[in-house]
Amino acid sequence: MALFVDVVSITVKAGDGGNGCVSFHREKFVQAGGPDGGDGGRGGDVIFEASERMHTLMDFRFKRKFTAENGGDGMANRRTGKSGEPVVIEVPPGTVVREKATGKLLLDLYEPGERKTLVKGGNGGFGNQHFATPTRQAPQFAKPGEKRDVIELTLELKSIADVGLVGFPNVGKSTILSVVTAARPKIANYHFTTLQPNLGIVKHDDYSFVLADIPGLVEGAAEGVGLGHAFLRHVERTRMLLHVIDIAGSEGRDPLQDYDAIMKELEAYGDLKNRPMIVVANKMDLPGAEENLARLREKLAGTGIDIYPVSAATRQTFNALLYATVELLAKCPPAEPFLEEALGDLSDLGGEPFTVEVDKGVYFVSGREMERLMDSVNFDNEESLNWFHRSLRRLGVIDALREKGAKEGDSVVIGEMEFDFVE
Repeated sequence: MALFVDVVSITVKAGDGGNGCVSFHREKFVQAGGPDGGDGGRGGDVIFEASERMHTLMDFRFKRKFTAENGGDGMANRRTGKSGEPVVIEVPPGTVVREKATGKLLLDLYEPGERKTLVKGGNGGFGNQHFATPTRQAPQFAKPGEKRDVIELTLELKSIADVGLVGFPNVGKSTILSVVTAARPKIANYHFTTLQPNLGIVKHDDYSFVLADIPGLVEGAAEGVGLGHAFLRHVERTRMLLHVIDIAGSEGRDPLQDYDAIMKELEAYGDLKNRPMIVVANKMDLPGAEENLARLREKLAGTGIDIYPVSAATRQTFNALLYATVELLAKCPPAEPFLEEALGDLSDLGGEPFTVEVDKGVYFVSGREMERLMDSVNFDNEESLNWFHRSLRRLGVIDALREKGAKEGDSVVIGEMEFDFVE
């Protein structure tokens, strides 16, 4: 059996935009052609696709870094650089994409075949043709393309099933799955035989639904005890639950205490306690089952939760359970994708556009906007320097320096360049 992997961490990076070009028209008999530097191409996007050919996240154990192609630089004769190719990341249907640092849910790839763009590539920078004015007819500078940062993500696979089988280990969930579907899960008489969700299709009369055998829960599962979170995430998408109990108490536990313990875990993990439910009293063929069934009926009287006694070992009395499951499922609302949150403005990843810090009378200006600006300036050209100073004023850097106490002639460091502060 292939290794089942349902949580992985990966990194993605959209393509950087290409840089604008500094170029001037050159043609025979034309002595002073104007600027004709083309724009940079757009960087490639990061796209996720729910692929039906994938069933686990195992492939991501071997490839964890995904990078889209950068946009090409602009060229002479107003030619725009080539756009970068996107990177398409295939995941199994039911996968959710989270930002690793914050846990924010960014994408839910719920429908098979759907594609969603997580990060758009950076825009290309303007070529020098855009900076020509009546007073600046030969601009010697262009803008760099937008940069994109590496983003750390967590992928989680949450099984897509209509009905989930929940209960303590070794209560017979896998056996029930094998009885009512064509699935053949591993079955043995010891705890945690099932270490991954097993899915099967139940066909009853003209109705069919997907049934998931969720690995056995233990007390404290909602707090992550054992493999709690790994198990419970696969219950989140189910429309209803079949709560399986060893009604004979063959493991030496009290079936009523088992019921309370599992309900407590479901309530603690995302309020799953309110999911429509049928209690399946399994192992009715064993001694003590009838007495415990009577106690359980008394306990659940008036709750609206139905109890269906079965014996998975002898394959008895499953028709009534399946009829009840189909009837309840028809009343359940359809499953809906999880609410997605925006990743944020990726053109400004990394915090504020700029920051000003003072150290021993020297003013240090840093930040993403400063990096872009410095890349755009030709410091050997007077027009470019004038544009640089106007840009500092437009971005609010001059005002910020003044608020920090900068005076005429003080040293200001931006990147690797040092300047005198000029009002």
